[in-house]
Amino acid sequence: MSASIYSNSQFTDSPYGLKLQRTITATGTTSITDIPAGINRVYAIVIGGGGAGSTQTTGGGGGGGAGGYSAGWTYISTSVTVGTGGTGTATAAAGNNGGSSIYGMVMAGGGLGGQNSAAGGPAAGATPGTGNTSAISYTGAPNAGNQTIGYAGGRSGAGVSSGGSDGSATVTGTVTANSGGRGLICGGGGAAGTAGTGTGGAGGTGDFYAGGTGTSGTGITFGGGGGGAGYTSVGANASANNGGNGGSGGGGGGAASTAGTAGSGGNGVVYIYY
Repeated sequence: MSASIYSNSQFTDSPYGLKLQRTITATGTTSITDIPAGINRVYAIVIGGGGAGSTQTTGGGGGGGAGGYSAGWTYISTSVTVGTGGTGTATAAAGNNGGSSIYGMVMAGGGLGGQNSAAGGPAAGATPGTGNTSAISYTGAPNAGNQTIGYAGGRSGAGVSSGGSDGSATVTGTVTANSGGRGLICGGGGAAGTAGTGTGGAGGTGDFYAGGTGTSGTGITFGGGGGGAGYTSVGANASANNGGNGGSGGGGGGAASTAGTAGSGGNGVVYIYY
């Protein structure tokens, strides 16, 4: 005989049985002045913005890394900052980084954009990563390097927040780019910009939501990478040679050559419980 906790009317799927009181999705800094008197500590879940995919003159750009995930008790604060996802562009350069989010003592970094090459960007931990490497997480779990699994995955690495995958620098023949890392919040897929048949990598598949699919076809007008799955939403599918946008906190997909526009990272979000 078995029983489900979800059939128990006394069970609540929230931290410590607390009630979700605030969901802040507006990016930038917002004032919070209406927490009742006498409540001095709250529990917060904080997610940073995802990095944008990159665009390259030839070949495919890399996917952006996912924003960080942090959670914990904090003193109350009169302001909260939600990081904006990095904006994808059609300019040959590294993708824009996502913005960090913070409430009180709980903070999460923004994911790095795809690099100024075919390489993807790493996920963020409590702060943004650097190069191919993620950052230390709020749990104290160490950072992760290139293609390494971690609480925050490195470039192309899986994790609670995962890294964006590499695009392909090959410009002729049949090319399939890599999919973003798996996780709770996921990195974007790499792009394939080839004169032959190119297939962009899918965005990373999340625990609850799917990553976007890459496109496939002949010539550089195809091969965009899909957006990474977000904390509360799916990653967007690529379109032609354009990368898909990340879900909430997810990384954007890479673009196939400068004929395409890289996907933008998903915005962060903050939840407050008491």
